[in-house]
Amino acid sequence: MGEGCYAPTGVRGDWRRSMRGGILFVDKPLGWTSFDVVAFVRRGTGEKRVGHGGTLDPAATGVLLVLVGQAARVTEYLMDLPKTYRATVRLGIETNTYDSEGEVTAERAVDVSEAQLLAALDGFRGEIEQVPPAFSAVKVGGQRAYALARKGEEVTLKARKATVYRLDMLRFDSPDVEIEVECSRGTYVRSLAFDLGRALGCGAHLAALERTRIGPFAVGSAASEAMLRAAFADGSWRELMQPIDCGLLGLPALTLGVEDEKDVRNGRVVSLDVETTARLAKVVDGMEARGYAGDGSLIGILAYDGESGMWRPRKVFAAEGG
Repeated sequence: MGEGCYAPTGVRGDWRRSMRGGILFVDKPLGWTSFDVVAFVRRGTGEKRVGHGGTLDPAATGVLLVLVGQAARVTEYLMDLPKTYRATVRLGIETNTYDSEGEVTAERAVDVSEAQLLAALDGFRGEIEQVPPAFSAVKVGGQRAYALARKGEEVTLKARKATVYRLDMLRFDSPDVEIEVECSRGTYVRSLAFDLGRALGCGAHLAALERTRIGPFAVGSAASEAMLRAAFADGSWRELMQPIDCGLLGLPALTLGVEDEKDVRNGRVVSLDVETTARLAKVVDGMEARGYAGDGSLIGILAYDGESGMWRPRKVFAAEGG
């Protein structure tokens, strides 16, 4: 994490006191749903407004971003952060859920060389199209696909675009293949495993999955269940939180003058001078930026309106007591 999360001034102060909320990044235990973790944090903190920044299946472990208080307002930005997974794909067996939790639907002999595997992986880098698993949270006619699939109804989902920034083979010990995937929002690693099996002609399913990173949040620094329980018990859980800024690193940062800060906090548009926007390589219509006060506290997210030349507050964060 470090200084990159913070304001360009480098002046910060105690943000945990000045901001109502933050991001807890948790190493989700095996078997827990994302909503189990949210409920666990809600009970432990006593905070009513708690959400998450991207679902992780119960059969998967790793980084889950839990958004406390005002941090819940930046969910869409966190969802757009690139994600990294370490996955074990088991060749030769297909399941109806595309992972180890489902019923086996096909079994085939595995006769795949490392060279064939590497060649097949080449087809899954860059922008790809994949069909989400029938047992997924995608909505069909207003209902979740998994709800229909569990009733035995046939579920037909359309292919969706996803981007795989990086796909590396870490280990091949047939029938298991360990891969590392860095990908965009909306990528189903279960579908990737299924499609890889089809490309190799033997079928496959996702045997294990760990999300090792979301943007700057790495699993090695994530809070375990035991750490959270202890922090909830002694009241030190705020020390485990990261500032909202850490979920907004894709946006440039601006430090506002006193009058502009007042206007933004009151929801008014502002015309920022060249000195304020000098850090920006280029100002274009619709671009967004993080807005900071002179003391380094996050004020909100601003969007530039090219027609008027003004910056409009898109989200404004209240300071403690404000």
